[in-house]
Amino acid sequence: MATLARLQARSSTVGNQYYFRNSVVDPFRKKENDAAVKIQSWFRGCQVRAYIRHLNRIVTIIQKWWRSFLGRKQYQLTVQVAYYTMMMNLYNAMAVRIQRRWRGYRVRKYLFNYYYLKEYLKVVSETNDAIRKALEEFAEMKEREEKKANLEREEKKRDYQARKMHYLLSTKQIPGIYNSPFRKEPDPWELQLQKAKPLTHRRPKVKQKDSTSLTDWLACTSTRSFPRSEILPPINRKQCQGPFRDITEVLEQRYRPLEPTLRVAEPIDELKLAREELRREEWLQNVNDNMFLPFSSYHKNEKYIPSMHLSSKYGPVSCKEQFRSENPKKWICDKDFQTVLPSFELFSKYGKLYSKAGQIV
Repeated sequence: MATLARLQARSSTVGNQYYFRNSVVDPFRKKENDAAVKIQSWFRGCQVRAYIRHLNRIVTIIQKWWRSFLGRKQYQLTVQVAYYTMMMNLYNAMAVRIQRRWRGYRVRKYLFNYYYLKEYLKVVSETNDAIRKALEEFAEMKEREEKKANLEREEKKRDYQARKMHYLLSTKQIPGIYNSPFRKEPDPWELQLQKAKPLTHRRPKVKQKDSTSLTDWLACTSTRSFPRSEILPPINRKQCQGPFRDITEVLEQRYRPLEPTLRVAEPIDELKLAREELRREEWLQNVNDNMFLPFSSYHKNEKYIPSMHLSSKYGPVSCKEQFRSENPKKWICDKDFQTVLPSFELFSKYGKLYSKAGQIV
């Protein structure tokens, strides 16, 4: 009990002493804690930096190996492309060499063969001479025809002139101007006038025009029923004083023609006529006059009538056939068509005068 009493007496001092000691120790404890935190942060920083250096070294090794692999791959592709390029250049050079040899042989064999060209030019010159001779003959024939036509034209002109001057022909009583007594022989125009017939001029027939004008028809009618606006008023008539209209306008308004009414202008059965006209237009557009009944057996027993281009014995022409294609199965006869008019002589010789010596086989 005495101990408990002492402890109870000393409890206040113990609490104060405990508080005092803790307050004195707190700064040292905080300082030690800060020092421990700093040591830990430094150690952990060193540890993390060492790990990062390790990772960086490992990543560098991986990149080195990968880049070396990519470089070797690219180098292999470059070598392969260079190899193929070299092979293609070699093949092209060999092809060019083969083509050069073949073209040289072909040119020496066919194009610039001296004896072959000499024979060909000889045949061409002979053919040209034959064609030139035929053309000269044709030109001479055309020239003779033109001279003959000019002579006939001049003869007709002289004949017409002689017929016009037939009155200058000499008679038994009076010699003409071309048959002078001082000449030994008559003029050629005198002989031409004796052969020609006199030219007679026919008078043209004048057709009488029928007087069917409106003025002549109105002249025989009464002025009151059909007034004419061309008739002017008398000169001695004095003009009426005041704001009056002109007399001609008044007469035109008074005697103007009657206008038919609507009942007279349009027929009674206009609707019926319009319906018939519409029915006629629809009938013109119809291809078939028979009405089509799809759900009935009305057309069941009717005979099929083929169209015009299908009913022909030649049959329809397909679109695939060309315009000038020949089909011997559809020919009517075995003989060729014969021309009615004779062909031109020069063109009939076309293709027959040329020799086949110049063709390349």
